[in-house]
Amino acid sequence: VQLQASGGGLVQAGGSLRLSCETSGLSLYSYTIGWFRQAPGKEREGVACISRGGSAYTVDSVKGRFTISGDNSKNTVSLEMDSLETEDTACYYCAASTLLYAGVLASRYRYWGQGTQVTVSS
Repeated sequence: VQLQASGGGLVQAGGSLRLSCETSGLSLYSYTIGWFRQAPGKEREGVACISRGGSAYTVDSVKGRFTISGDNSKNTVSLEMDSLETEDTACYYCAASTLLYAGVLASRYRYWGQGTQVTVSS
């Protein structure tokens, strides 16, 4: 199983970015995919997840601004990030879990991709 996150970059506050998580060796019908982020000096935190049943969840701090979606035909999960804030600056990771109800608890995810950096300037 491999995951590759991409799409990060530098954006001004209020702008948008779309992150992609390309997966291989798994089917989105069988795995929950989550997005996590880690800012310098802070612990990794969950941002959003989409279950193998297609149910999506986003944490309160990004609700209404971030949208997670999956494309089963491409085995890709995207994270659309709008109205970005400087507090969203972090390295973003995607991960895969075999649990149906993994939520955004990192310990429930077995496979991790490399991160993609998102920097939001004021």
